[in-house]
Order: sequence, then C-alpha cells, then structure tokens
Amino acid sequence: MPGSMQRFAWSRAILYALLVLYAAVTLVPFLWALSSSFKPLEEIVSGKINFIPHQFTLQNYYDIFVKEPLFLRWLWNSSLIAVVCTAANILFNSMAGYALARIEFPGNRLMFFLILAVQMIPGQLTIVPAYLIMKNLELLNTYGALMLPMMANAVFVFLMRQFFLQFPRELEEAGEMDGMTRFGIFFRVALPLALPALAAQTIFSFMAAWNEFLKPLMFVSDKSMFTLTLGLNTFKGQYISFWNYIMAASMVFTLPALAIYAFFNRFFIKGITFTGIK
Repeated sequence: MPGSMQRFAWSRAILYALLVLYAAVTLVPFLWALSSSFKPLEEIVSGKINFIPHQFTLQNYYDIFVKEPLFLRWLWNSSLIAVVCTAANILFNSMAGYALARIEFPGNRLMFFLILAVQMIPGQLTIVPAYLIMKNLELLNTYGALMLPMMANAVFVFLMRQFFLQFPRELEEAGEMDGMTRFGIFFRVALPLALPALAAQTIFSFMAAWNEFLKPLMFVSDKSMFTLTLGLNTFKGQYISFWNYIMAASMVFTLPALAIYAFFNRFFIKGITFTGIK
C-alpha cells in the first residue's frame, strides 16, 4: 500500500511538472509579445531577449491608434463581423441541432450524416467555391462576403444536437400542455436552458470569426474593409517589419478574445460535458 501511494505521488509530480513546462512554453511567447509592445523597434531588433523593457514607451499604441488612420476601422470591422457571426451561429446552429434531435422528418438521419461528412472537409478546399459564389453575388469587398460563409458551422450543429438529445422531454411536454408552439418551446424552454452549450458555442464561434484570416484575404481588397488579422500584415514592409507596431496591435487584438473567454468560462466546461465532446 505505501509503495502504491508513493508511485501515485511520483506520477502526480511528473504530471504537474509536465503541465508547468507546457504552461511555460505557451506563456513565454505571449509575455515576450506583451513586453515588446512597450519597446521601441531598435530594442526589439537588437537581438537581446529581455522581458522588462529598457526603454518603456507607449508610443507604439499611440501610433497605431492615432497615426494609423485605418486601425480603428479594422478594429470595428473585426468586432462587427465577430459579433454578428457569433449571434448568427448561436441562432442557426441551435435551431438546426434542435430540429435534428427532436423533429422527425424525411431525411433526418441523412441530413445528420451529411453534416458529419462536412466536418471532414478542410476549410481550405471550400475557399475557392466560396469566392466564386461571393463574386457571382457581387458581394466581394462587402461585409456580406465576410459574414455569410461564417454564419453557420457543421461542428456547432453537431454540438447542439448532442445537447438537445439529452434535454428532458418532460419540459417540452409541459410547454405543449401550456399551448406553446414548436417555436415557443424552442425559444422559451429549450434555448434558455441550453446556456452551458450556448456559452461553449459562443467562445468557439467568436474565436473562429475573430481570428479568421483566409476568408478576408480572399474576399476583400479594399484596405478600409480589412479586419485586424489582415491589418497586422500591413505593418510588414518589403525590407523591414515594424515589430513594435505588430506587437502592440497583437495585444489589442488579443484583449476581446480574452474577455469573451473570461466571461463565459464558468459555463464552458459544463457545456462541453453536456454535449458529450471530450
């Protein structure tokens, strides 16, 4: 018995050591980027690695907000696209997941298997057909081109279906006895009680839309329509990269995602558990 306890203690110690090492590997680059956002360009490119700036400055943030005329527009574009796409995903994916889980209709299982098949197709393979569709609809260089392809997601439809499969039917039957329609049951009973799954979906949807680079790169060419992901690339010149501006803009880019995760984190683990995804 003492031997097994000792082995358990050693295994936990090794596990914690690996977790600390992994945390350090992932945290150190972020801390370096945060530190570099307060350094002048000369200190960053000097080749010396220091986490405490020798010449602390806020000039980088001043330059990107004040001297870069389009930075606030890029921030607005990213925020608008992320918020609208997240709201659309919450609504459409939840409705589709509920229909697949609760409504028997011809082709229900076929539709579900098609959704599973869509998850196996890399997004890079669909970018050219999506571009041609946006071009034929004359939506290039518009918010529509940036939003429409990201307003629904097969992964989140599957996630919501898994949640609603475990949703108690008794609550829906109680709603029917009160005279609610199918839409009433969905919006007034099922959806409010799906908060854990919706929180998990909100985090994933927002991060996907906020970090998207390939679609904006393909669908827009007007600089005023750039998102922050594309705008960061404009700080790279032919002969020099302005790493001080890139790091400062990256910190601004990171804050909304951290805020969304921090706010919905309390529901996140519960949502993943309820939907059955490991």
